[in-house]
Amino acid sequence: MSSVLRPADPGHDSLTAVSGHDGPEAADPRAEREPDTGSDPARRYRPVSSHLAIAPPVSVVIPAMNEAQNLPHVFRTLPEWIHEVVLVDGNSTDDTVEVARSLRPDVKVVTQAGKGKGDALISGFAACSGDIIVMVDADGSADGKEIVSYVSALVSGADFAKGSRFANGGGTDDMTFIRKLGNRVLCATVNAKFGARYTDLCYGYNAFWKHCLDEITLDCTGFEIETLMNIRVVKAGLRVQEVPSHEYVRIHGVSNLSAVRDGLRVLRVILKEKGVARAARRRAPGGFGAPAAAPGESS
Repeated sequence: MSSVLRPADPGHDSLTAVSGHDGPEAADPRAEREPDTGSDPARRYRPVSSHLAIAPPVSVVIPAMNEAQNLPHVFRTLPEWIHEVVLVDGNSTDDTVEVARSLRPDVKVVTQAGKGKGDALISGFAACSGDIIVMVDADGSADGKEIVSYVSALVSGADFAKGSRFANGGGTDDMTFIRKLGNRVLCATVNAKFGARYTDLCYGYNAFWKHCLDEITLDCTGFEIETLMNIRVVKAGLRVQEVPSHEYVRIHGVSNLSAVRDGLRVLRVILKEKGVARAARRRAPGGFGAPAAAPGESS
C-alpha cells in the first residue's frame, strides 16, 4: 500500500491523506506519487520515500556564525525533499557562506543585521517561502533526518512541533548537570504558569506552519527566543506536539551559550510573559495549546 499527502483541490492549502489500493486502479505504482506538473513548483509533491510524498514546501532555517567546519555534516543530514535552506550568516569571519554555497548552490543566504540567535532566526523566518519552517542549529548537534518526524506531526494536525530531548525516545549527549537542572526548573515553571505540559524547554530544534508567525510576536534577540516561542504558542491557543529528538555534541568550535547568563534571560522572559490570556486558553481545550497527542499519549 502506498500513500501520499496532497492538496484537497488545486490552489487549496488543505491536505488530504491518500492511500493506494491493490487492484486495476493502482496498476501503475507511480500514479499517486508523481509530482504535480502544475505551474507552481512549490506545490509539487516531494518524495520522502517510495511510499510517501508531501505537498507543503519545507524551509529549513540555519543560523550560523563561523560554522564552516560543521556545515558539511549539517547539510549532509538534511533530507533531499526539503524545499529550501535559509542560512542566516552572523557576519562570520571564516568561510561559512562559501562552504554553504559549495554544498548547496541554491542555498538562500541572509546576512544578519543585528546580533544574537533570536535576531538571526527572526531574519531567517522572514526570508522563508515554504509553508513549513524548521529550525536547525549549525553546530552539528541536530540530526536532519529527524525533520520527517517534525513534518509528520504538522501534517497530522499540529501547528507547532516542539523537539524534546526528554520525551520518550529523545536524549542528549551535550548537557551538563547544571544545564539539565536549570532546564528542568525553568520547564516546570512554564508548565505551572502557562498550563503547558512540556518535557523540555530550552531546545532549538522545532518546526511550525509559517502562518503561526501571524499569531505570535517574536521580539527578543538571544537564546531565549526558543522559550519565548514555546510560551507564546500556548498563549495563542495553537496545537503543540512534542517530537522526541536526540541532541549530539557540537562537532567543531565552542558554543556561545552561557548557562548562567542565558538562564537568567530565559527566566526574565518567563516572568514577563506570565500574564497568560485566559481567552487564548479557552480557545484550546485541555490547556496545552490544544495539543496533538504526544507519541504514545492521548491528548
